[in-house]
Amino acid sequence: MMTTKRVSPQQLKAMVHDGGELALLDVREAGQFGESHLLFATPVPYSRLEIDILALVPRQSARLVLCDDGDLGVAELAAKRLQTIGYSDLAVLEGGTRAWAAAGHALFAGVNVPSKLFGELVEHEYHTPRVTVTELARMKEAHEDFVIVDGRPFAEYQKMNIPGGVCCPNAELPYRIRGIVKDPQTKIVVNCAGRTRSILGAQTLINFGVPNPVYALENGTQGWVLAGLELERGAARRYPDAVNESALPAMRTQSAQLMQRHAVETVSPTTVTAWLSEANRTTYLLDVRTPEEFKAGSIPGAVHAPGGQLIQATDQWVGVRNARIVLIDSDGVRAPVVATWLKQLGCEAYVVEGGIRANLKLRPAAKAPAPKLPLISAAELKRALDANSCTAFDLGSSMQYREAHVPASLWSIRSRIVQAAGGAKGTIVLIAADPDIARLAAVDLEESGIRDVKLLDGGRAAWIAAGYPTAGSPEIPPDPDCIDYLFFVHDRHAGNHAAMKQYLAWETGLIAQLDEQDRKLFRVGARP
Repeated sequence: MMTTKRVSPQQLKAMVHDGGELALLDVREAGQFGESHLLFATPVPYSRLEIDILALVPRQSARLVLCDDGDLGVAELAAKRLQTIGYSDLAVLEGGTRAWAAAGHALFAGVNVPSKLFGELVEHEYHTPRVTVTELARMKEAHEDFVIVDGRPFAEYQKMNIPGGVCCPNAELPYRIRGIVKDPQTKIVVNCAGRTRSILGAQTLINFGVPNPVYALENGTQGWVLAGLELERGAARRYPDAVNESALPAMRTQSAQLMQRHAVETVSPTTVTAWLSEANRTTYLLDVRTPEEFKAGSIPGAVHAPGGQLIQATDQWVGVRNARIVLIDSDGVRAPVVATWLKQLGCEAYVVEGGIRANLKLRPAAKAPAPKLPLISAAELKRALDANSCTAFDLGSSMQYREAHVPASLWSIRSRIVQAAGGAKGTIVLIAADPDIARLAAVDLEESGIRDVKLLDGGRAAWIAAGYPTAGSPEIPPDPDCIDYLFFVHDRHAGNHAAMKQYLAWETGLIAQLDEQDRKLFRVGARP
């Protein structure tokens, strides 16, 4: 077994800025990560480590630094697991986030922070026009000539939207806006749930050269609710599927001009094929089109990353800083526009010639192996629980457990399962909707000497399908134990006004936390 290296906060700070590839991974659970983490850390929860790692860090020789809070020991565990599956250049941040803060470096709350911070920088640098929710309400009352476009994915839009808004995810805006807004005099107001996608969506249209007056809705749907206004729910208005073919040449010209302005290059399929085979560089191939288009067909091996979401949550797809990001579309419009934003985010982004029609040869996507577990049926689990001959652990989310779980089962998570199972009786039965989550937890149990472990076949759904009741526990696990859940981010969607205010204050306060050295890693361009 390799000895895991350690790096100091000073060494890591230098690594972030040395221009080389770096995967800085925080392996704590989502709630812990969201409370306090390094700016450029990518969340890869230990509970999902082997499931997510190969997509986020596809090159196993990449330079990789793991981080926790300094006391949990999760980073050490994660290093051990990654060594086992072939990662070779591993280090752990000595002292974790606590040492980082003690060295005088900022820690950030929230999720997708580099992208959220980027949105604030875009507004600051481009002076993106905006309207307040009060102004928009007045415009509606006055029946002014305007259209509201919602820059979020359709599923988010359907949960709640500004009344009258039309769903058009940000990357689709330059490609489809003429199917929504016919008159160049009509005002366009772009909204999201908060700030980032409103700002980026509006500025995308402005940068693209749309002649209409364009505005970002300040604070989005949350601002609308906080102003005492009602949202619409279950709306189905969305962008038109068909795009006017006669308009494509002009749109491609505008995209090409944007690419030139931001020094985005096109690359040949031959070049990309060679890049994907390199041992010393990481290359991502991402399809930025809609889910429906991707499902209908793409380059085999390409990863779907809807363009608007890719910009506003880059760390969900890209775990290696300074890697190459190669984008594809079917039209020559969307990939170029997305690439210009990625360049300003500080990424190395390209557009492949030919898009989805490019003749690309990719290696099959790899997947880390997970150990097999013997199965137990719902009926067998019921009998074992009644006989007190087993202990069941629910490895689903803490919020799902609160809502409904197998009676007598206990909630746990991989980083705590060994401690939780230490005094357990009989067979350990793991319950998870994703069997791989349970299989990974079983690795830790087996290593600790606990080998009588089974998996509930079909998870909680099978228990319910068998006709057995579930139990709810609104306060169990208690809030401090819900390490997989970030309350201030998620509770705003449930109408919690305090959480909304906290979230919006967090977003607008991000720039103030940014030090000058890190600011230089963003390359937000001057207003066209």
